[in-house]
Amino acid sequence: MPITHALFESSSGYALFDVKLAEDIASHTQAAQDSIKDLSKFGKMVELRSFVPFKSAAHALENINNISEGLVHEHLQSLIELNLSKSSSSSKKASVILAVSESTLAGNIREATGVQCDASEKAQDIIRGIRLHAAKLLPSLAEDDLTKAQLGLGHSYSRSKVKFNVNRMDNMIIQAIALLDQLDKDVNLFSMRVREWYGYHYPELVKLVPDNYTYARLIVFIGDKDTLNEDKLSGLEELLEEVQSAAKSTGETLSTIESPSTTASNILSAARNSMGSSLSPVDMLNISAFAQRVVSLSQYRRSLVTYLATKMNDVAPSLTALLGLISHAGSLTNLSKYPASTVQILGAEKALFRALKTKGNTPKYGLLYHSTFIGRAQPKHKGRISRFLANKCSIASRIDCYSENPTKKFGEALRAQVEERLNFFETGAPPSKNADAMRKVLEDLSLEDADSDVEMDGAGPALTTLEPSPKKKSKKDKESKKKRKSDAMDDEDAEDEPPVKKVKLSKERRRPEAVDEGEGREHKKKKKDKKDKKEKKEKKKSKD
Repeated sequence: MPITHALFESSSGYALFDVKLAEDIASHTQAAQDSIKDLSKFGKMVELRSFVPFKSAAHALENINNISEGLVHEHLQSLIELNLSKSSSSSKKASVILAVSESTLAGNIREATGVQCDASEKAQDIIRGIRLHAAKLLPSLAEDDLTKAQLGLGHSYSRSKVKFNVNRMDNMIIQAIALLDQLDKDVNLFSMRVREWYGYHYPELVKLVPDNYTYARLIVFIGDKDTLNEDKLSGLEELLEEVQSAAKSTGETLSTIESPSTTASNILSAARNSMGSSLSPVDMLNISAFAQRVVSLSQYRRSLVTYLATKMNDVAPSLTALLGLISHAGSLTNLSKYPASTVQILGAEKALFRALKTKGNTPKYGLLYHSTFIGRAQPKHKGRISRFLANKCSIASRIDCYSENPTKKFGEALRAQVEERLNFFETGAPPSKNADAMRKVLEDLSLEDADSDVEMDGAGPALTTLEPSPKKKSKKDKESKKKRKSDAMDDEDAEDEPPVKKVKLSKERRRPEAVDEGEGREHKKKKKDKKDKKEKKEKKKSKD
């Protein structure tokens, strides 16, 4: 049936057009396509029936969101019912064919109003022409009104689509990890430079204090080694104690400082007997300023580590309990979509492609190698534990990404499973099943807060409590079972007969193409040799 009406969704409102002329056969010809571009010809094909503008910018945004998802808004439904469903007769209603831009929206309009819709290529050509000449076909709008409405609605629509939870943005984690890696490189480079620079003046200090942060703090405190005396010994001890306590609070280990008092006295005695050259006040001022920058960078790095740990616990608590792989995957969503085999070799892409190119052994692990679990496993078990750890990381990332209330309890349970697997490799004690571990976590969460929606949309218990339904046996399964029973009966009958010695066949004889009607290649070869010998004998006799 020919298209009778066309729906056009503009940024200002909905427009309904009557389609007067629509070519079915000649629609793909060049002349028909050119007529769509010409307003004088296209204006005879369609005529405006009704235009209903949006009430406000918020109303326009609400309608465009529904259109993008293929839903029918009440505003659009009332427009279609008012103009196309006036007659109660079914024949009149069935003769109406509405051209719609999307097939999903067409199906929903058909269900909501009962009007037949068409989203074919022919309908798209008509809507394309209306969109091209919309400013002329809608006389109620000024020349620039449509452009301004499109710009404003486009901005509003873009803002509404960029919806996110501020507390669960993994982009901040990715940037923080990248900054942390860069800071590590910069701090190490600057520390090496300040050691070389200050080493001309006080070379013995490097052996006494190898730690970069402590060394930079001491440069700022000491300055010129000639000014170091007994009066500064107490301040030196306080500085070393402060550095040591700060390292303990952050979990760092300073193997260089055994005792603050002993180290301070050693620094003082070494300064008196130092073989370093003296420096001018300007040089010492620049060295102290540079050392102060190194100290500030190190302090900022510590604060960044604290921020990163807090952010990781908010965004991916379960994954944080195992490993931090978000930065390399690009985002938590990408990581959750990766299979465990991909998670296992993240960070070893070059080695993987090199192995595939040279047909060598593929890598067993990438970034997972830095995990303590891999380091604790024996060399023969490293591949197995890396595969198991990647599996648990994949589960943890999916829980963090798709759960409404992320918690670290799942990560702790998965970490305990990895510990049990390591113990299994060493002692042989059987580890717990994943379903049991997840069920236990869900029970604990439900006991802690029964009113909150801890379960992930009801999917959690279903994964752990439902038993697999028994599979129906097909005819093939029944026939194979009968065949196995008959074979077993034949084997029982054959027990009384003497065992027949099996002849071991060569690889060539075992291949199916090497057997032709019960004769192998060797048998054929022997037959051919005999035939050749007979022919040779006959030739000799004929010559004689």
